[in-house]
Formats: sequence, C-alpha cells, structure tokens
Amino acid sequence: LEGHGSSVLSVAFSPDGQRVASGSDDKTIKIWDTASGTGTQTLEGHGGSVWSVAFTPDGQRVASGSDDKTIKIWDAASGTCTQTLEGHGGRVQSVAFSPDGQRVASGSDDHTIKIRDAASGTCTQTLEGHGSSVLSVAFSPDGQRVASGSGDKTIKIWDTASGTCTQTLEGHGDSVWSVAFSPDGQRVASGSIDDTIKIWDAASGTCTQTLEGHGGWVHSVAFSPDGQRVASGSIDGTIKIWDAASGTCTQTLEGHGGWVQSVAFSPDGQRVASGSSDKTIKIWDTASGTCTQTLEGHGGWVQSVAFSPDGQRVASGSSDNTIKIWDTASGTCTQT
Repeated sequence: LEGHGSSVLSVAFSPDGQRVASGSDDKTIKIWDTASGTGTQTLEGHGGSVWSVAFTPDGQRVASGSDDKTIKIWDAASGTCTQTLEGHGGRVQSVAFSPDGQRVASGSDDHTIKIRDAASGTCTQTLEGHGSSVLSVAFSPDGQRVASGSGDKTIKIWDTASGTCTQTLEGHGDSVWSVAFSPDGQRVASGSIDDTIKIWDAASGTCTQTLEGHGGWVHSVAFSPDGQRVASGSIDGTIKIWDAASGTCTQTLEGHGGWVQSVAFSPDGQRVASGSSDKTIKIWDTASGTCTQTLEGHGGWVQSVAFSPDGQRVASGSSDNTIKIWDTASGTCTQT
C-alpha cells in the first residue's frame, strides 16, 4: 500500500478485516481496501503527524490522534471529518474507542486523558493526575475503565463514569510505553523502558508478576486471546512469551536483527507477529517458538503490526512510508 509521503506511524484493521487505516508523518490518514490494495480514502485536515488510528467496533468511523493536539473522527466510507475534538494542550499519542463505539479516549503530552462522546464530540471527562506524557490508553472489555501508561513511570486505572482514578500502579523504574487489558478485564499488562513487563490486578492495583529477562526497553505488550499468556517485544531484538499466572518465560523468540517495535497475537493465539527495526516482520509458532515466516520487503523500520480478524493476513506499517498486507500461510506480500 503505497501513497504516504512519510513514515507510517500506526495501522489498524477494520473489524471485518476488509480495510486498513494508516496514520503518517505526512499528516494524513489513508483507508485501504485489503483485497485490491486500493486506497479508497485519504483523510486530510490534521496539521501535524498522525500518531494513532483506531476503527470503531462497527467499522464505520476512524479516530486519529495528532501532533496538532486534536483528535479527528472520520466517516470511513466518505472520508468526511465529522468531528474535530479540541482541548488537549499537547500532542495526542494514543486513541482508543470504547467497546460499544460510543466514546473515544485520548492520551496526550499534556499529561491528561480525555473521554469524549464520539457522536457529539463533547468531552465528558478530563482525567488528570499523571505527571508526564500519556503514551498509551486502553479501554477495559466492558468499557467501564480506562488504563493509561505514562512517562511518569505509572499506570492509572480510571472509572469512565465518574472520571475517578481508582488505582495508581507504581513500581516501574521508567516510562510506560504500552498497556493492555486481559480479555476478562481483570488484569493489566504494562511494558516499560525499565526493561520489564508487569502484570497487575486491575481491581486491587497489586502487581502480581514482574516479568524480567529482556535486555532493553519493552516497546509493546499484548495478551493472548485466552488471557493466559503475554507477548512482549523489546529493543534487545527478542520477543518473549510469558505465562501470565506464574510469570515464567515459556519462549524467547530470537532472530530479529534489530529492535522489536510491535507484537500481536493471532486471533487463535497460536502465532505471534513481530515488527522490527531490521525492516522485517516475523511470524512465530507460539507452541514451538519457531519462526515460520520472515516477511521481507520493507525499506525501513516496521513500527506496527496487526492480524486480520480471521488470522490469515498481517498488516505492517513502516518508516519507508508504506503499509504491506501479507498472506500468513505463504509469506507472500499481497499488497503494498
């Protein structure tokens, strides 16, 4: 998928897997048809780099967060900007829709998270308390909580109805780059510059596991679909698979020649995709730890990877300004 004029910073599949949204340093978002590789929409209007994109659960809208301090809501079919959400005092690093699609959360360099009504654009909550940039936000599966990771070394859990911070999760020794809820919403995983992953009880705020073993920053964390494992990607060039209950590292996936920027489980949990500064994507069998595919063709760092809902394809976004769609069975790039 070619057409961006600068680095691709974020990619996301639509819920039906038929489209990909991409956000770029060129200040645009593009919507792509994954079957034909055609760019169906170029969404223009941001005044700065687009750091994060997300589809609504029904696939009809896209949210984008930008250097220009705004979030925009777009009609994915027409490409029309239906809302420009203003109010942040700094770059918007992360955006996420609630599971029902009625709200959008945004995390910013202004140290706050905002919760907005996605239809009206009204800011219903401004969540204040972090002492540094908010680098990652995630809704719980029931939509009643938001987790946020920050440069202040903490994760906060927020009640989205009241705007109250119910837990401040402390223990990391440096910035928290990535947060993820478990599928049952009872735990949160966090990845940090302190080289560790922590598993937290979302109700009590207790750290139940500290996963140690990486030799560098942890850029990305993801729960398996059954919630029993966590995958982590690090600048030490490895991916690790962890037992979320015991904290044991069950696999260390080695083979990348550079930093691992992004990890994602397949929908059946049997594979992990990883994107790296070595310009490749690797597909790994989580049972054996074997690399089953090395997907080559990007001319720059692979910043983001995502599986399609049926698990048959992977999308990758790169600093070479392109998105590629890969067939996970054959390893073939079906679309650039």
